[in-house]
Amino acid sequence: MVNESNADRGRAARGLIRAAATATLATAQADAGGWPYPSLVQVASDAAGRPLLLLSDLAEHTHNLKAEARVGLLFDATAGLDEPLTGARLSLLGRIARTVDAADRARYLARFPGAAMFVKFKDFAFYRVEPERAHMVAGFGRIHWIDAADLPLAPDVAGAAAALEAGVIEHMNQDHDDAVALMAARLAGLTGAEARLCGFDAEGCDVRVGARLGRIAFPGTVTGAEAARATLARLAREARGGP
Repeated sequence: MVNESNADRGRAARGLIRAAATATLATAQADAGGWPYPSLVQVASDAAGRPLLLLSDLAEHTHNLKAEARVGLLFDATAGLDEPLTGARLSLLGRIARTVDAADRARYLARFPGAAMFVKFKDFAFYRVEPERAHMVAGFGRIHWIDAADLPLAPDVAGAAAALEAGVIEHMNQDHDDAVALMAARLAGLTGAEARLCGFDAEGCDVRVGARLGRIAFPGTVTGAEAARATLARLAREARGGP
């Protein structure tokens, strides 16, 4: 049995959420007696690690969630494994509601720039899922429920990193694009032209190469500008093969 704290489990859960480009959304079928209805959605996360979705009012799942706000999201990190059931996955239960927070919109569109075309249509809106609990399966001895208190980052931690995000992304993409490309290739396994940093939070950063997304976790929690600079410099050195 692996000995993990509640904080460790929460961080692992957020890591799965932040690394996922898609998830399975389960809603209760509004016109069919509440039968579970699973659908595929693109997913981002806010600064605290809560899932963000962009949904159309015309979609079946949106019709369902307007009648019942309780939803499930399955985050699957088993792709490419010879034995998928040995891989990590997270079943998150929560309540979904529309969000008009500009930061939520910005984080989603930085992750999925192609979605900007859909935002122009009146039937599309952003939604945030407020976690209530989650079930993590992360290998032998690592199967457990995680309570709501351990899922999102604390507001002060999330907020401190969020205040840095825009500046960090602009600086890295404009002044250190070579380092971003190396980090994407060697730390996230994404090679190709036009590597971009597309997200920054207290626990890691997100990179995009074309339509492919990758996650680079930080060794600790970053909340200040000096810590952000030091952590990104350390990751750049690691990507270059240095100490």
